[in-house]
Amino acid sequence: MRTMSDTPLVHLVGLCKAFTKGRETITIFDHLDLSIPCGDFVAVMGPSGSGKTTLLNLLGGIDRPDAGEIHVAGERIDRLSEGELARWRAANVGFVFQFYNLMPMLTAAHNVELPLLLTRLSKPQRRQHIETALKIVTLADRAKHYPREMSGGQQQRVAIARAIVSDPKLLLCDEPTGDLDRETSESILGLLQLLNKKQGKTIVMVTHDPRAADHASRRLYVDKGVLVPSSSLGVAA
Repeated sequence: MRTMSDTPLVHLVGLCKAFTKGRETITIFDHLDLSIPCGDFVAVMGPSGSGKTTLLNLLGGIDRPDAGEIHVAGERIDRLSEGELARWRAANVGFVFQFYNLMPMLTAAHNVELPLLLTRLSKPQRRQHIETALKIVTLADRAKHYPREMSGGQQQRVAIARAIVSDPKLLLCDEPTGDLDRETSESILGLLQLLNKKQGKTIVMVTHDPRAADHASRRLYVDKGVLVPSSSLGVAA
C-alpha cells in the first residue's frame, strides 16, 4: 500500500482569480495559498458559486489565474503555453466529470484510448495501457461495448479508466457521483479510494455530498474564496 508523501504535488502561491459579469467583477480567489501532498485524497466542498470547479480548472490548466503561481507535479503550469499545457495535462492529469463525457460513437476501449492519442505511444503500447485501465475498473469484458450498452455506473468506470490510462499523478473529479444512485455511488467512491491507496493517485474531488466526502482523507471548504481545512477523516492529513 502506498502512503501519502510530505512532498506537495500541488502548490498554489498567492493565487488570484476573478470573473467579469457585465460591469461587475466577481472575485473568486484573492491571494490563495494551498499545498496538497502526493498521495492525498481531498474533498472540496462549499456553496454553489464558491469557486470549487474553478479551483479544479486552475489545477488542471483548463483555466488561467489572474495572478499568483500554480505548481503541479513539479511544473509551474501558469507559465506554460497552450501547447505545452496540453502535453503536460495529457501526461500528468486525469479528469472525471459528473456526466461521463464519453463519445457515444466509440467503444469503451476507444473512449479510454483518447488521452493516449496525444502521446507518442505505439498502437500496441496504447492497447496495453487500455487493457490495464479497464482491468483496474473491472470492465475488461466491456471493452467493445458502446456507452448506450452500459449502465451509468459502468459509463463512469469507463470515464475513470480514461482518466487513469496515461498513469497521471493527479485525478481531478468534479461531482463524480452526482448523477448516480446511492449504491452505484458507493462503488465509484470505493474505486477512487482504491486508486488513492493502492495506486498512489493524488485526488481532488469536488462534491456537495457529505457522504461522498467521507471517502476522502480530508475536506476543504471553499467559502467566499477562502479554503478552510477540516479535521482529518481517519487518514493522516
